[in-house]
Amino acid sequence: MPVLKEAAGLTSSRTRRGDDHEVHIAGIVVHAQKIRLADIRRAISRLPGAEIHAVTEDGKLAVTLEGRSMFDVADTLHAIHALDGVYSAALVYQHHEDIQSLAEELAHEADPPRVY
Repeated sequence: MPVLKEAAGLTSSRTRRGDDHEVHIAGIVVHAQKIRLADIRRAISRLPGAEIHAVTEDGKLAVTLEGRSMFDVADTLHAIHALDGVYSAALVYQHHEDIQSLAEELAHEADPPRVY
């Protein structure tokens, strides 16, 4: 898998097609076997750009993925889905933005207009 190769220092040609000025963020829900949950958590936490935010006792994980291209995110999603003991890994949110805009300081407003 390209993500695992990247973690080992190898680069996928697909990941190079990303825009160096963008960041891609995705939210996924992973459903896994309860008995394999500890192994799956370890494997996901080792993947570049993957972060686990919540885990339930019945084997569901809320995970975010970050990458420089949609291919980085897709490769990581496929790597998670291919883990032994994972029933499903479903994309529930995807966003991409220019890195420059993430560095801008946001004005603090108690009630910003048009944000509800």
